[in-house]
Amino acid sequence: MNPRATEGRRAAVLGSPIAHSLSPALHRAAYEALGLTGWSYDRFEVDEAALPGFLRTLGPTWAGLSLTMPLKRAVIPLLDEVSDTAASVDAVNTVLFTEDGRRSGDNTDIPGIVAALREHGVTEVESAAILGAGATASSALAALARICAGEVTVYVRSAARAAEMREWGERLDVPVRTADWADAADALHAPLVIATTPAGATDELAAAVPERPATLFDVLYHPWPTDLAARWSLYGGAVLGGLDLLVHQAVLQVERMTGRSPAPLAAMRQAGERALAAR
Repeated sequence: MNPRATEGRRAAVLGSPIAHSLSPALHRAAYEALGLTGWSYDRFEVDEAALPGFLRTLGPTWAGLSLTMPLKRAVIPLLDEVSDTAASVDAVNTVLFTEDGRRSGDNTDIPGIVAALREHGVTEVESAAILGAGATASSALAALARICAGEVTVYVRSAARAAEMREWGERLDVPVRTADWADAADALHAPLVIATTPAGATDELAAAVPERPATLFDVLYHPWPTDLAARWSLYGGAVLGGLDLLVHQAVLQVERMTGRSPAPLAAMRQAGERALAAR
């Protein structure tokens, strides 16, 4: 155990907007289950311009930070070191403060996706499809680099996004084929479909779900279920949601910030479910 783990420490989630974040509920539930009574976890509204100044205010009681948009890339120049995982997608969602005062950046979204899929029995697929090409799509592609044996097809709305995803594929050593969003219904026949689009973007695809769908990972958690996820479940397919990703990446954050392992997955999931139900 990390000898500092039982002391009074601070952690928080930063981003803009941040009021919607479930991270405080998850991390506080973990601290309670682990008996870390001296630990606290808060949320702060911080944008890119305010981030350097915020980091300068943090003292030795701070253990770590969770970062959401728009800070995952903006924080990188402010760190002393960045893990290979985070560097692979130019995105840091976790900052750890070492005992000697260094700032270390990591990415728990990528292993969080892998862990969530593993929990549902998905450890390897022959091919996969990604719906969307934003920041989450690059993390999804990095996760697929670990479990997908073949080609990943990415469905996008613009030629520029298509080019970006092909570049990510080259960087991550994943064979990527891009296709127009107009053909996105074809994606639903893949062994694994990861939807990374905003709320409502995949509603039009619900009617195209095949009779025997495989696995859908829809990264949204509110509102839930999406139309696509509801139809997928109705037809007997396996469905993972954004809460699965949020909990699994938070589990890794708790373990790395506190030095305690394993983090209480079940307690954190229950806390997330309660927080969502209260909205």
